[in-house]
Amino acid sequence: MSTNLLAGKLGVVFGVANKRSIAWAIAQAWHKAGATLAFTYQGERLKENVEELAGTFGSDTLILPCDVTKDEDIARVFTEVGGKFGKLNLLLHSVAFAPKDALEGEFVNTSREAFRISHDISAYSLVALARGAAPLMTEGGSIVAMSYYGAEKVVPHYNVMGVAKASLEASARYLAYDLGPKKIRVNCISAGPVNTLAARGISGFSEMLKHYEAHAPLKRNVLPDELGATGTFLASDGAAAITGQTLYVDCGYQIMGM
Repeated sequence: MSTNLLAGKLGVVFGVANKRSIAWAIAQAWHKAGATLAFTYQGERLKENVEELAGTFGSDTLILPCDVTKDEDIARVFTEVGGKFGKLNLLLHSVAFAPKDALEGEFVNTSREAFRISHDISAYSLVALARGAAPLMTEGGSIVAMSYYGAEKVVPHYNVMGVAKASLEASARYLAYDLGPKKIRVNCISAGPVNTLAARGISGFSEMLKHYEAHAPLKRNVLPDELGATGTFLASDGAAAITGQTLYVDCGYQIMGM
């Protein structure tokens, strides 16, 4: 990957939790490709992790709190990002949450509140963040969101999160249509399973890793660096004609019928 593919690009990253986060893998790739980035964190529990990681990009890296369920938090982030950068080219949405009890048992037992929370945080947040970012993307831009195969097919124990990811992917398509005239592209990366903090909350995750390795055409699981490379491609001018798409980066697992 070219070291200057994103030279001069300015971006904001939502969703880094720790060094294993897919968001961090993509942020590192964007940084290596020349982008200047700002970061957000959700809650004091993650603040130290994000500050430590983002600080490796420079002591003046902008790091802001943001609860994506609060419009005032989102507005403040883009006000401060706009004040520091003047414009924006890139946005990474790697935010998802479902109550733990909604990821256990049967989907039919999903509570109304668990359904609401999951969709608010995991899907509607993309709409809200895109709306906040668009006025700063005066020269066009690239919005990248993280999805998973459970949006398309049933993955046991993924439950309401799969339905929320389906909503995320549909939202990306509608946003791509709305924002296309402004030269803002919106795409999703559907990643194979990666051993992240969020993934470990899914029952049977270790068995999922083994299953993918056994059945994917490449006979292995995707590496974080490979997701970073895809994220960099989608952020670059090389993907200038790609929008509204979900790209599967899962060692080919998605093509298999059995």
